[in-house]
Amino acid sequence: MNILDLIITDKKIEVNQRKRIFPSAYWESSPLFERKTKSLAKSLKASNSGIIAEHKRRSPSKQNINSSLSVEKVARGYESAGVCGMSILTDGKYFGGSLDDLTIARAVSDFPLLRKEFIIDDYQIIEAKAFGADAILLIAAILSPKEILSFSKTAKSLGLDVLLEVHNLNELEKSIMPSIDLIGVNNRNLKTFKVSLETSRSLAEEIPAEFIKVSESGISEVASIKKLKAIGYKGFLVGENFMKTDNPGLAAKDFINQLDV
Repeated sequence: MNILDLIITDKKIEVNQRKRIFPSAYWESSPLFERKTKSLAKSLKASNSGIIAEHKRRSPSKQNINSSLSVEKVARGYESAGVCGMSILTDGKYFGGSLDDLTIARAVSDFPLLRKEFIIDDYQIIEAKAFGADAILLIAAILSPKEILSFSKTAKSLGLDVLLEVHNLNELEKSIMPSIDLIGVNNRNLKTFKVSLETSRSLAEEIPAEFIKVSESGISEVASIKKLKAIGYKGFLVGENFMKTDNPGLAAKDFINQLDV
């Protein structure tokens, strides 16, 4: 069993436990559930940098990245740096995150927030809205076309943008549908955790023009973004490159300033 299979097995147990304790109706009555969301897609369209900065404490491949910084400080720093939005890992067991991170970031910032999670149930989308998210991630590798359609429609009904993540052409072809806003190409193989920007390059022309193209993972150099922009990418999800520093917000600001040179 590879790491992705392990994560999904544990996620099913976790979600079922949460549903028993907190039914959907509980989250639907929360204060943030009626909040008007901010579109990550629109933010990217209006941006020159296209940076979506990530908050990630650790990962199965890197173990500890940075567990010492508060999500409040990171969110304030990223927003001050002028990024388009913030991706927040909410998985606890493998990434050290939580839904509380989402709420804290929402309390101190006004830019779009993406709940980055292994979504396998509509329940998690309702949670995302209740905790202050503006967008959700759907991973094609773990979902059927029927599930992608159902989950993306649920998200849209709640005013949430949908970022669909693919790793190869088969995943892309099975997932293209009108209820998706952004298509992200993950350069990290979720089964082996090896990273290659060639994944984004190879799929660039296969993504229909009506979708915003986002390149994810392994992006650490300004030159890489400039090359990806030239082949149609508008968004760039950057995490470890910022989070491994003592001041992710400052690192993001310096990175964006280099892009503008």
